[in-house]
Amino acid sequence: MENDDGERFVQKVLPMFSQRGICFAFIKSMPQVSFVPEMNDKLQQGAKIHDKVMGSNANVVVVYGESYSMVILRWFPYLSEQEHMTSQAIGKVWIITAQVELTSYIYQRIWDAKMFQGAISFTVHTKDPPGFHQFVENKNPSNPNGDGFIRDFWQSTFSCTFLDSVQDTQEDTGCTGEEKLENLPASFFEMSMTGHSYSIYNAVHAVAHALHVISSSRLQHRALMDGGRLKLMNQLLRTVSFNNSAGDQISFDQNGELIAGFDIINWNVFANQSIHSVKVGKMDPQALPDQVFTINEDILTWHRWFNQVQPISICSKSCYPGFRKKVKEGKPFCCYDCIPCPEGKISSQKDMNDCYNCPDENYPGKKQDACLLKAVAFLSYGEPLGISLVFFAVLLSLITALMIITFRKHHDTPIVKANNRNLTYTLLISLLLCFLCIFLFIGHPEKLTCLLRQNAFGVIFSVAISCVLAKTITVVLAFMATRPGSRMRKWVGTRLATSIVLSCSLIQIGICTVWLTTSPPFPDTDKHSVLTEMILECNEGPVIMFYCVLGYMGLLALVSFTVAFFARKLPDSFNEAKFISFSLLVFCSVWLSFVPTYLSTKGKYMVAVEIFSILASSSGLLCCIFFPKCYVIMLRPELNNREQLIRRKD
Repeated sequence: MENDDGERFVQKVLPMFSQRGICFAFIKSMPQVSFVPEMNDKLQQGAKIHDKVMGSNANVVVVYGESYSMVILRWFPYLSEQEHMTSQAIGKVWIITAQVELTSYIYQRIWDAKMFQGAISFTVHTKDPPGFHQFVENKNPSNPNGDGFIRDFWQSTFSCTFLDSVQDTQEDTGCTGEEKLENLPASFFEMSMTGHSYSIYNAVHAVAHALHVISSSRLQHRALMDGGRLKLMNQLLRTVSFNNSAGDQISFDQNGELIAGFDIINWNVFANQSIHSVKVGKMDPQALPDQVFTINEDILTWHRWFNQVQPISICSKSCYPGFRKKVKEGKPFCCYDCIPCPEGKISSQKDMNDCYNCPDENYPGKKQDACLLKAVAFLSYGEPLGISLVFFAVLLSLITALMIITFRKHHDTPIVKANNRNLTYTLLISLLLCFLCIFLFIGHPEKLTCLLRQNAFGVIFSVAISCVLAKTITVVLAFMATRPGSRMRKWVGTRLATSIVLSCSLIQIGICTVWLTTSPPFPDTDKHSVLTEMILECNEGPVIMFYCVLGYMGLLALVSFTVAFFARKLPDSFNEAKFISFSLLVFCSVWLSFVPTYLSTKGKYMVAVEIFSILASSSGLLCCIFFPKCYVIMLRPELNNREQLIRRKD
């Protein structure tokens, strides 16, 4: 209603609905007519309200008003000029609060009430006192105990007049007094006790009980002495508790409010416009929590528009798991579009306001409606990739070991002696260790393997490259020492080569020592790089230390390649420079391609890329430097003698 009570209702109830996800398509105030000149404006206002209600997508209308609000509501269809919005064409579920009574004026007797078919109303819980029905049936104007009000009510309700009435009897039929009240529609007369009447009935009895207590001499005297009769009455009413004649217990809470529930009534409108009320549920504040609100859906009757299917009143369909709600601009909060969850997030329930990230140990499913457990991933010996790398590492290690045995067997031959055989053995052993160190990269990361893998790889490779550098410098010095009067003879020998290998290796050992003492590698789990996997890995600590190790190796390789490149045209009898330059070209190519490939891969494939680079670069050194010598030793032994070397030199 368009009054202060209606405003208070909106302010109090609206937040409660919002908390439960219910919003309103419209909020309209029913007009109240105070003066005749306002009549036309109020009727136009009512017509607009009707058109708004019937034109809305909302199928549920909540009505909060006064006892006579039903009279006003029944006017609305007749005020509208939009015939296509009649109540017969469009059904609504009317939910009516306890203040509103099912009442109609006499001139509304034949008006269509189908718009209220299936309405649900809350009424104060009632129960007829014993004898009430007979009491009502006995009420008629012929009763000697009747009064003038009954005669007026009788004439108005039954559209008749009494013969002794001063009214004109020409237009109305005569009242016999034998008309039956039970034949009247419920909107004109209710044979059962209404909620309002039942409240008055209980209020009178409560006051009577309180007065009975006050009437005791002691309390009456104290009340009169203190001048607090009304105050005492108020206190007594709060403590009153009794059973009325209908068998209901009447008591009040600490706020002085009656402890009572509500009956839930469903209205059925018949073809003759009579309305039949059916109790379909109740609200009992004194019941157990799960029984405070009960309703029997099976006996509910809906408006025929819904074809007896439970009505749905939503402005947007539910968003299924994998989607989230996006509120439509300018619409109530429960009107929304459904949009898919962004990549990496899920929604596991209907109508979620937002999507959320899965825990670190899970990842979103394909439909983004559930979190799936991530697989634990690391480069293991049991998978094809790990088996392939182990196979090549073992094969290359065996080849290197065979070369060491071959060179050892032909230890005193000229081709083994050439270019410092101690360097040759050191280089072969370091290459063998390079092939074997890949076993530190395969398998479940442990604390020891994490500490050793990068540092062992860096030191062993530095020794190998230092040997190559020493060999290259030895070739150059040996050629220069053969010139007449050259002072380079004193530099040719094992002392210089040993110094180069030791000094270059010690620098790398120093870098690795700093790495291990400041921030040593440790086993870790990467839960974010790969969506569907948790990667067990070695956390290398500051990436700068890894690139320092790698950069120093690259520097040694670059210096060795430069020296070997310029020495490639020296006489063949002293020259390994051609093979060294080619092997270092392979070495540098592998590691230059390693960096971008390593950075672009994740998980176990990152480890596999490093293992492949170790195997490929080591194989390049092994094949390019030692295969030609093995060819001569095994297949061309006639070339492996001093005379042949001197002849080739000449």
